[in-house]
Amino acid sequence: MPAIVTRDAPRDIVSRLIKEGISPLLARIYAARGILSPQQLAPDFEHLTPPSQMLNLQQMASLLADAIAARKKLLIIADYDADGATACAVGLLALRSFGAEVDYLVPNRFEYGYGLTPEIVRLAHDVKTPDILITVDNGIASVEGVAEANRLGLKVLITDHHLPGSQLPDAWCIINPNQPGCPFPSKSLAGVGVMFYLMLALRAELRQRGAFTEQQSDTPSPFTLHPSPRQGEPNLAGLLDLVALGTVADVVRLDDNNRILVQQGLLRMRAGRTRPGITALYQVAGRDPRRASAYDMGFVLAPRLNAAGRLSDMSLGIECLSTDSTARAIEIATQLDGLNRERRVIESDMQDSALAALEHMTFDDSYSLSLFDPAWHQGVIGIVASRIKDRYHRPVVAFARGNDGEIKGSGRSIRGLHLRDALDLVAKRSPDLLLKFGGHAAAAGMTLREADFERFRTAFEQAAHTLLDPADLERLIETDGSLDIAHLTLETAGTLGAQVWGQGFPRPVFDDIFEVAHQRIVGERHTKLRLTRERRTFDAMLFGHDQPLPQMIRAIYRPEINEYNGSRSLQLMLEHWQPAQT
Repeated sequence: MPAIVTRDAPRDIVSRLIKEGISPLLARIYAARGILSPQQLAPDFEHLTPPSQMLNLQQMASLLADAIAARKKLLIIADYDADGATACAVGLLALRSFGAEVDYLVPNRFEYGYGLTPEIVRLAHDVKTPDILITVDNGIASVEGVAEANRLGLKVLITDHHLPGSQLPDAWCIINPNQPGCPFPSKSLAGVGVMFYLMLALRAELRQRGAFTEQQSDTPSPFTLHPSPRQGEPNLAGLLDLVALGTVADVVRLDDNNRILVQQGLLRMRAGRTRPGITALYQVAGRDPRRASAYDMGFVLAPRLNAAGRLSDMSLGIECLSTDSTARAIEIATQLDGLNRERRVIESDMQDSALAALEHMTFDDSYSLSLFDPAWHQGVIGIVASRIKDRYHRPVVAFARGNDGEIKGSGRSIRGLHLRDALDLVAKRSPDLLLKFGGHAAAAGMTLREADFERFRTAFEQAAHTLLDPADLERLIETDGSLDIAHLTLETAGTLGAQVWGQGFPRPVFDDIFEVAHQRIVGERHTKLRLTRERRTFDAMLFGHDQPLPQMIRAIYRPEINEYNGSRSLQLMLEHWQPAQT
């Protein structure tokens, strides 16, 4: 049974936040997440980290401005997840508004794998005939791919946010907040955030060169988001819904900088100022963008967008995000919704087979899980790894067959083990084992020979033993403590739902004792409940559970708004329960 702990909310900080106008409930929640002043919560763009702090940003903007002036052919090499798709769409839309000749190419993950590989460079050279390649959300580890581009006479601009390896590619220019020597403090900036910063810098460079008409004598700040209409400049604020979606979907840490980007995107969605593709994704999901939340982006829109890259071709997702046609956006979003339904079926079957294989195993001495099934689908292994990781609280790598005797792995990790560091340790100890690898602390991908799977399982387990302590393997649930019965209202659910929550800034959950007044199974796998506390009764839902609950439970829950037939009511969403100790 997991340990349940209450997040620490220092009393002096809570008091300070209340004095500065934050409600007592939100003050307690914010203090437990490291907020020291209301200024950290301000969504205003003047609080963004200045682009001037990003290494090589001005240089890359200047190179791109030269390329646009010289009518060079630009080609964006995208990635096949939601961050890569939104970053590509931001680049396409902004560069075209600046007058650039730009196209894109997204590698088919099943044929070319991840990133700027030599194979994708040759394909780009032969089919698209570009002068300049621009990577988005990839490239920092593409040493061989950049070398091939250089051999073919192509310039490469790398925009990425992943952790670099021991050697940087010999690119024309690299921007990445995580590259050595970059002072940019928001190391959690997503790939789409990096591209957005580049487009802001490029517009400022073009402005300085007189590219826009009717310049004013009081020239705005180089990174003003909303230019005066009299300047004839593209308004990059129209891309913020894409920036918000990619940032949330990539599960990067929502530091102060990322929260501003996400909050601004949400404000545009709620005001009805969204790209046709995002509006269409909301529509096929049956959600209202006027009530947009970070949850919607992470669990409603992103899975539909990612389904294209997992089962088909992310070009479909990029077209959905970049098209100006409402009709075309609806057509593509409908296809994406169908792909997502197919993905769910595949994922469920794979998860069932994985759980069946693990059912009779014990993990007392195991620090990790490495799984491989020749029948598994390469596009869904990351989701399966995540589900198994959540169930067993171990770092998990799931593998599926690739091409030419190789297997592709997708890993998900727990707190305490930086997954890319663990793979780096594996590579150092067994230099011939990993053919490719890369990623983040919580997620990573790798390629190895199928014949080496057992070697990898052993090597990864040894790395986990080195990097983890036994206490790290104990599941811990952090909560915001008890929620006063007076706050168990529709208003509280609305207030909490309107905030920006995500990785590193978790959505609040509360811990209280309830009596189970009524329970019934719905949808075959879920339980609908009536819970009583202090003589008040609440509707509640427990997903993925179809067994009877005891009369008294300790519930970890969050208050949500349930909308049905035009009415709105309070509903408690249970994330965990256990028998209450009496």
